Amino acid sequence: MVRCARTHQPPTMTVSESPAARPAPTDTPALDGAPRSDLEARLEARLGRVHARARLGIEADHARQVFHRARSIFHPENWYSLASLVPFALKLAGLHGRALRNARTVSVVDNPVSLPGLPRAFDGFRILHLSDLHIDASDESAHAIVEASRSVDYDVCVLTGDYRFRTSGPIEPTLRGLERLRGSLSGAVYAVLGNHDSVLMLPALEDAGYTVLMNEHAVIERGGAELYLAGIDDAHFFGVENFDRALGGVPPEATTVLLSHTPEVYRQAAHLSIDLLLCGHTHGGQICLPGGYPLFVDARIPRRLGRGPWRQGAMQGYTSPGAGTSIAEARLNCPAEITVHTLRADPVRH
Repeated sequence: MVRCARTHQPPTMTVSESPAARPAPTDTPALDGAPRSDLEARLEARLGRVHARARLGIEADHARQVFHRARSIFHPENWYSLASLVPFALKLAGLHGRALRNARTVSVVDNPVSLPGLPRAFDGFRILHLSDLHIDASDESAHAIVEASRSVDYDVCVLTGDYRFRTSGPIEPTLRGLERLRGSLSGAVYAVLGNHDSVLMLPALEDAGYTVLMNEHAVIERGGAELYLAGIDDAHFFGVENFDRALGGVPPEATTVLLSHTPEVYRQAAHLSIDLLLCGHTHGGQICLPGGYPLFVDARIPRRLGRGPWRQGAMQGYTSPGAGTSIAEARLNCPAEITVHTLRADPVRH
């Protein structure tokens, strides 16, 4: 039997005392002096004033830049306006049908991970890892993700961000897709937010049964032993990750799995007693050359971290190529996947 409990900061807070459940004042002024909405007040109560206001403020700045994106053709949101060029180019090359079928076919990939300090009670523990779902982009792709997830046996499920297709705009289609997905997942499901995800999604995700780790950690107990699962908020665009909060109270000798949307935190994490870093964001390149060589990964990382298993010092990592698609619904030489990480205790250390 596995018992899970989330630990917030300060360390004395427990799940039953989650600040999301506390009544929040609505008469406190926002940064511009205007009254806050009930949702903003709830987010401040849940995350703390600094985290909530930074996240909301950066999102608002980004939305204004998107609205005025014509000022710069190189603005990332302009790529969505040019997305039709990708299918057009693939059609000219005779690859569009194949690329579309690839995008709507989700593989289940097994990744065994031997962890030197893993307690024996967690030997064989299976973590289902989903990332970069962009679940509102295509009904066919969303159906494939749900059906693939339904077919897997696992002990706990984790999601590493980018649930929305665009980086701004409505969140309701994304929330409907995630609610449908939650119905196909059993047991505890932990998640972090990515650079496509609005913090306004947080209350609805938690109401739907997702445990969202916003610079927090959870303790998973099994057979008298403990496994720590930490999660940080998006470090790629928003820059609101906080390792002090996420790892505060985690014993340095504990086996710790970190959820991050992006692998770009690999240097910091490798020096923080993290045993396994699970992440996504890169899509593995999504459209790759033969042999899986990515043309572009949109992350400040060595290419060896762009997809699949890797190691940084004593820390192991896995960058999911994702189950969904971004910009265009197409994949070449980079299959969509959900991953099952099977933890193994190192026999030398037991």
